[in-house]
Amino acid sequence: MSPDQKQFMATNDAPGEVAIRTRRQIAGRMLPFVFLLYVVAYIDRVNVSFASLRMNAELGFSDRIYGLGIACFYVSYILLEIPGAIVAERWSTRKWLGRIMISWGLMTSLTSFVSTPGQFYVARFLLGAAEASFLPTIMVYLTRWFTVDDRSRAIACLFAAIPVASLIGAPLAGSLLAVDWLGWAGWRWLFVIEGIPAVVLGVTTLAYLTDHPAQARWLAASERQWISQKLAAERDAKRRLRQHTILEAFRDRRVVLLASAYFLVISGALANIYWLPTIVKRISGLAPGPVASLMMIPGAIGVIGTLLNGWHSDKRDERRWHAAVPLLVSGILYGCGALLRQDPVLSIAALLLGAGTLYCFYPPFWSLPTLILSDTAAAASFALIVSVAQIGGIAGPYLIGFLNDRTHSLAAGLGCIAGVYFLGAGMILALRACEAPSEPAQVQPGAVRACPRQQ
Repeated sequence: MSPDQKQFMATNDAPGEVAIRTRRQIAGRMLPFVFLLYVVAYIDRVNVSFASLRMNAELGFSDRIYGLGIACFYVSYILLEIPGAIVAERWSTRKWLGRIMISWGLMTSLTSFVSTPGQFYVARFLLGAAEASFLPTIMVYLTRWFTVDDRSRAIACLFAAIPVASLIGAPLAGSLLAVDWLGWAGWRWLFVIEGIPAVVLGVTTLAYLTDHPAQARWLAASERQWISQKLAAERDAKRRLRQHTILEAFRDRRVVLLASAYFLVISGALANIYWLPTIVKRISGLAPGPVASLMMIPGAIGVIGTLLNGWHSDKRDERRWHAAVPLLVSGILYGCGALLRQDPVLSIAALLLGAGTLYCFYPPFWSLPTLILSDTAAAASFALIVSVAQIGGIAGPYLIGFLNDRTHSLAAGLGCIAGVYFLGAGMILALRACEAPSEPAQVQPGAVRACPRQQ
């Protein structure tokens, strides 16, 4: 349908029809693409965990060297997270996303040349610098296109990319680890091949995405007007409650709680991501190929659970319990995995189920900060939450490697992961609920459900 035809139809539509059509068009155009971006991002993020199944032995890396190399990524990532998010919000999310993806794709491919611990550390550090602020930029982008009523489901579609990345990345890694092309080991080709899609998508991002609804020529004028006015009303409602500067947002108790909880969760989640293939290999004694195939199980669980939990969170208009329960369940399962490690089948089943359940936590959690802040303060707060959490990317993987070397057992590391999930769930439940009033009739059309300010 041409823009002129869409405009003609829009002038004769009722307001409700314009809203429905606009929301569908935005979701249909935006969500598949940002989903694809995050799939590629997560494949590149975790490919080192699969590469380690052969890389560590070939290069003589100990658990501690590998864990420290993982941590180097998060040093630069943390340092550049907040500045990058502010640049994205004030300049162009589209251009910043394109820059991020092109640079990290190149660095991922260059990681294939490492041969010493020092080179591994430098490659990981530069990769973290390249990828810094990717997630906050995506979150800022979604708040510019999706209203509060649709945001949890939009975020669910985004975070469904994480388990899907496992479904795609695991068999791809398993097949590449077995090759030996041109005298190069498969783990080196893993980095080369998986870096290319990020570069291609980075270039595509510059042409495909639109920064603001007002610039979207693929929407009719009435549709651009409706979504722009709707989002502006939500921003104004939050500003009337409290206009935050960046520093005030950083001191807000709710932001501090969210950042602290996310730090704990990500400490466990990233330790799990980077160590789970190794842990499963040691418990089961399987070869790298079958181990990589088993990593598809958490992905399959996560795809279904993430979408269902995001949908149910929007339907019930509730966030805290929808974020906390997956953490509690995952913590219990990791505890069982530690206690049952003498029974490989039960232990691995508990770990894989726990890893899949964790994915359900992300959509309702990331809906919480979008209900609190807007504009530059929101972008900076997204980045603060992510950057504080990424300290867990330093602490978690290195701590597991340290505990493995020190105790010569997997129990301590698995128990540590379970513990941080429990603590994270407790912090989320300590956050005052961001809910609509109990009587829907009291809510004016277009009103935003925002948290009362806490002192």
